[in-house]
Amino acid sequence: MRGWWQDLTDLVLPGECGGCGAPRTVLCAKCRAVLGGAVAHRVRPVPEPPGLPVVHAAARYADEVRATLLAHKERGALALAGPLGAALAGAVRAGLPGALRGSWPGAGGAWSRGVGAPVLLVPVPSGRRAVRARGHDPARRIAFAAAGELRRSGVPARALGVLRQRRAVADQSGLNSRQRLDNLAGALAVAPGGARLLSEGPVVLVDDVMTTGASLAEAARAVRAAAGLVSNATRTGAVYRGETRESREEQNVGSTRERTGRWPARQGITGAGGVGGVVDVVCAAVVAASPDSFEINRN
Repeated sequence: MRGWWQDLTDLVLPGECGGCGAPRTVLCAKCRAVLGGAVAHRVRPVPEPPGLPVVHAAARYADEVRATLLAHKERGALALAGPLGAALAGAVRAGLPGALRGSWPGAGGAWSRGVGAPVLLVPVPSGRRAVRARGHDPARRIAFAAAGELRRSGVPARALGVLRQRRAVADQSGLNSRQRLDNLAGALAVAPGGARLLSEGPVVLVDDVMTTGASLAEAARAVRAAAGLVSNATRTGAVYRGETRESREEQNVGSTRERTGRWPARQGITGAGGVGGVVDVVCAAVVAASPDSFEINRN
């Protein structure tokens, strides 16, 4: 596990570019452009797992982008959370339905889920063993950075780390798409109290990388399943708003439509704190996706 002094050294005295290895920079201008300089694209794995929301990715998972993500995930280059979060924020913006994009402050509209309701970024969690080995949860850290980036651009956003692994899963590397689905089936759940938080605004599932889509599909299932878990006794209860460890982390590292374009079915939740008592999974967004998932979008 990394020591705090090593994290501080990486932030103050960056050794090399996470993408290409250029000296004395966290991420060089060229690698930043590859990571987040292009318009985010709709991506779709083949085969597409059931229940997968519409997904947008900022970049292809190859070359400099792959190296940058691995440097952050496996080598603990925590300063890369900022540019990775900026790239993820771009993918989130691209995936939001037009009705929401036109309702940001200054756009002359109001959120369909209530004025000021934030976009809720829900990261796919890493396993406990992986978090212990790496010393951090990469997707969670990037999600908090993305939420900050969205807010700075005028989009109200929050990152909610409410998903938990409720059972151990095998290492996904080396598994095919079918095996990954089986490996993750029923593995995620929303933490107690999380369903009420999820009802505060439109939900966007986020991750660092998408390959087969199995992780995002399981995350979507878990969020939708949480819709029925809030008791009627909490109908008039207030949404939890106190400062949490997640909000403090956000300060330190600082956000489905179906193919027809229609809104997905709303999942009812009681005790929704004045926003209609529903959870909407409107889309998903990732920093990078496998190159093959981009190819099917060509006309």
